Amino acid sequence: MLIKDITNHLESIAPLALQENYDNCGLLVGNANDECFAALLTLDCTEEIIDEAIAIGANLVIAHHPIIFGGIKKLNGKNYVERTIIKAIKNNIAIYAAHTNYDNINNGVNEMICNKIGLTNCKILVPKPQTLQKLITYCPVNNAEMVRTSLFAAGAGNIGNYSNCSFSSEGYGTYMANENANPTAGEIGKLHTEKEVKIEVIFPFYSEQKIVEALVKSHPYEEVAYDIISISNTSNLFGSGMLGVLENELSEHDFLKQLKLTFGLQAIKHTNLLNKKIKTVAVCGGSGSFLLGHAIAANADVYVSSDFKYHEYFNAENKIVIADIGHFETEQFTPQIFYNHIIKKFSTFATHLSKVNTNPIKYFNG
Repeated sequence: MLIKDITNHLESIAPLALQENYDNCGLLVGNANDECFAALLTLDCTEEIIDEAIAIGANLVIAHHPIIFGGIKKLNGKNYVERTIIKAIKNNIAIYAAHTNYDNINNGVNEMICNKIGLTNCKILVPKPQTLQKLITYCPVNNAEMVRTSLFAAGAGNIGNYSNCSFSSEGYGTYMANENANPTAGEIGKLHTEKEVKIEVIFPFYSEQKIVEALVKSHPYEEVAYDIISISNTSNLFGSGMLGVLENELSEHDFLKQLKLTFGLQAIKHTNLLNKKIKTVAVCGGSGSFLLGHAIAANADVYVSSDFKYHEYFNAENKIVIADIGHFETEQFTPQIFYNHIIKKFSTFATHLSKVNTNPIKYFNG
């Protein structure tokens, strides 16, 4: 098992192209072609995490938060970031980060929060724009099914809960092969007319290379004609936050009590309670104040997230209850997501959930 076998699998679920432009996901330390003996899964990568990896014999740490976020110009151990990186390099431990790309997928961080709360009928709160493209190509009628099948296998044609989606129309294509050509049909130097099928499929933007390779491989023509168009349609597979409903509505107090128990909270910061039942819930792991307006627009009764600043609480305007449960607390189950995805693919690989609590925030109850 190589490190890249593990990381490529994670990226097949949450491609790096889905990360936000400020982020730094992927393999941050180490060589992707090195053999991987075991992986340690964590929310944050710290010196203590590297010590834990050394103790259990893991040479790959998979973290949600990137240890390298901004630029690093020196490595002399003056802060915990530099010390962590130095210790990892000295002990030949690779560090991989899967951050906002795992925030922006359906079966990622926010779905885990929804599952823990017990929400049903969950969907992306704010679908990510410009994630879809359309391929338009033309092929002989007798080859159309083969081309379509190949495109579907490469990941094209998925719309919501439907797969193998395409549109086809028939027409006639013309071409004239020159003396250097090797035409599938027709003769060199003569205008040829071929009855063709126009095939249209959509696909996620990050799959373009794979889709084009599948098209060229399955198409009978020496020169394959195709167009790729960026479309403004949004996809419900990618985006920020998530919205769901409780099977049985709860009072505000009971909902907050359930949150406290489920997430192991010592306290919950919240806005005014509105004396209404909680049925529709919006969530966002990590810092989610930027989605408050969308949660209100979606008629959510409560918004569960973290890292609201003082003045941002006023923006609830008694239209919604903000439940700020803490950054670590919203994302504490993220390593379990990595574990589930890895074990499903590599059932015998040594995968360990970290036992270290990396939450830097403590609460005084004295």
